[in-house]
Amino acid sequence: MKKRLLNVILKIALCFFLLVGYFYLNKTIHFAIPCPIKKITGLYCPGCGITRCLFALLEGNIPKAFRANQLVFILLPFLIAYFIYYIYLYIAAKKDTILKKIPTFYYIILLIIVLAYGILRNIEYFSFLRPQ
Repeated sequence: MKKRLLNVILKIALCFFLLVGYFYLNKTIHFAIPCPIKKITGLYCPGCGITRCLFALLEGNIPKAFRANQLVFILLPFLIAYFIYYIYLYIAAKKDTILKKIPTFYYIILLIIVLAYGILRNIEYFSFLRPQ
């Protein structure tokens, strides 16, 4: 159990340090990965603004994070609950993998939400959904 717990902590720490490292590069040398969909089509994808959202969250600026990408705030509680549940299964129940197969029904719901958000944020009436 200790080995599995350590494994999870190390993976979470690695993800956090990679995010902080990218944040540092962005702040010091203005290094940013542009959205290829926005570059090619001129349209906002559902993921446009996620980097700014995460950086604003690291700074503790929740309103700025929300303006960058509202979808993160819609999906984040579900993603956190999902990962906590499977981390629990991995550590306490000693399942072989952290991630299990998600039922297709949930993928369909997620896909509908993400596609609807991506379409709506490109309609002028819903311009408040665009990253700021």
